[in-house]
Amino acid sequence: MKHFYRMAFAVLVTTLPALSPPISVARQSAPPQLAQSSDEAALEEATQLNEQAAELYEQGRYAEAKPLFQRALQIYEQSLGDTHPYVATSLNNLASLYRVQGNYIEAEPLYQRALQIREQTLGDTHPDVATSLNRLAALYHSQGKYIEAEPLYRRALRIREQTLGNTHPDVAANLNSLALVYRAQGNYTEAEPLYRRALQIYEQSLGDTHPDVATSLNRLAALYHSQGNRSGGRNRKMISTLVSLW
Repeated sequence: MKHFYRMAFAVLVTTLPALSPPISVARQSAPPQLAQSSDEAALEEATQLNEQAAELYEQGRYAEAKPLFQRALQIYEQSLGDTHPYVATSLNNLASLYRVQGNYIEAEPLYQRALQIREQTLGDTHPDVATSLNRLAALYHSQGKYIEAEPLYRRALRIREQTLGNTHPDVAANLNSLALVYRAQGNYTEAEPLYRRALQIYEQSLGDTHPDVATSLNRLAALYHSQGNRSGGRNRKMISTLVSLW
């Protein structure tokens, strides 16, 4: 076990960047209780388009995925109305495609609209609202807009703590995202307890040898390494202590 953690610690200690979380897209099933058969057929088409687009997206074929996401969004809007939760998910998918292409100007209003729809239709504390907050925060994070990202990550964290409990792995993911923002700004004092709490959650909920535990160890180690580089080595003892714990 000790050997495992030493290896995990060493992998990224000098290379881990302060990056925003990875970008994913969501798949959707056709909504139930449709009033008209024409709507049902259209929505089935939208579901298939979204599925095809998601597969292309995951393969990195963004140019091919884009028109499919756009068409799926158009169908959802026409069939369900502009404020349906399925529209919000579709907006998020298209925005995520723009974001991964570096087209932040196009992505931002889509993420913002998706967040607004979810707040209005699902309530301010729904888990899907937390997802939208995280996506918009990650967009700002990608652009180095840390002041804009921080309150969104914090709000998403509060929602997840309230709805999932303080020890859920999704809470740990939010803690890591917020810590990354602080680390990117050189605010190590704020980042450290968040990384430590995330590590503790992962260990307790996923087990000591889960890959997310290794990632958390790497992030905490990289934080200490950054502090050591900037302060003439005063945190080298802290790094050594962390290694010796496992």
